[in-house]
Amino acid sequence: MIIVTGAAGFIGSCLVQKLNEEGYTDLVLVDDFSDAEQNKNAELVDRELFPGWLEENHKTVQFVFHIGARTDTAEFDRALLWKLNTDYTKELWSICITYGLPLVYASSAATYGLGEFGYDDDHALIPKLKPLNPYGESKNEFDKWAISQEKQPYFWAGLKFFNVYGPNEYHKGRMASVILHTYKQIRKTGEMKLFRSHNPEFKDGEQMRDFVYVKDVVNVLFFLMNHRKNSGIYNLGSGKARTFYDLAASTFRALGQEPRISYIDTPADIRDTYQYFTEANMQKIRSIGYDLPFHSLEEGIHDYVNSYLISQRYW
Repeated sequence: MIIVTGAAGFIGSCLVQKLNEEGYTDLVLVDDFSDAEQNKNAELVDRELFPGWLEENHKTVQFVFHIGARTDTAEFDRALLWKLNTDYTKELWSICITYGLPLVYASSAATYGLGEFGYDDDHALIPKLKPLNPYGESKNEFDKWAISQEKQPYFWAGLKFFNVYGPNEYHKGRMASVILHTYKQIRKTGEMKLFRSHNPEFKDGEQMRDFVYVKDVVNVLFFLMNHRKNSGIYNLGSGKARTFYDLAASTFRALGQEPRISYIDTPADIRDTYQYFTEANMQKIRSIGYDLPFHSLEEGIHDYVNSYLISQRYW
């Protein structure tokens, strides 16, 4: 069996779909399933019960994808973040060592903070990083812990997800991608309001992020499941920073419309911890043999809008 934690979430649900499409249907899905219906291709396990379940059923498990996490960058309850993002992952790590299970877990580009040390996934840089919020801190704390351990799973990988977008993120509310927010605003008002820049080095709309399509993310996850060597922490972005203006304009064009974009102040509660530039150095994952191309921003948005958003179809 293949384990996917966070299976009711955005990336986790897309990974489940990818595995199903590749012929893997013996899956164990882990999350809070209080409102979920039974998936005929999978066993559902509550996240609180999963460590015990894994101890009891390890002989039937082939691979563990730990995608589940508390991902709200505006969450300031450190105790909650450490419990769900750091301590829980340590518990799974230990179980995977004991029973010889491979583990891939979700880290985050939020660990890079302002990018003072760049965006290279070099293990030597990880202890120096200065995340801008407790969420990023919780992820970086586990990364630091993992690379310092003498005992490690025989294969493991931590993936620093950059700005992932695509189908199945509809439930994320404020934390959904700007593409989804743009699509909704265009449908409602015919225009899009982006955050104004509060950094004199960036003009309004020229804040830059590494936006990566979720289909590319799950392709990398699938590759690692089959590769199972070269353990370590890896960036997972497109490798190309693009502006929020480009993103919004591409969404308009995917709908066959000319861009109508204006600007509003960045909310005060995230203004001081706002990243103005991120760009993943993707050489490391390429160096171990991953050779599939990544969608350009325009290609990814066109597919997302026309194949999913217009019909609100899940992948």
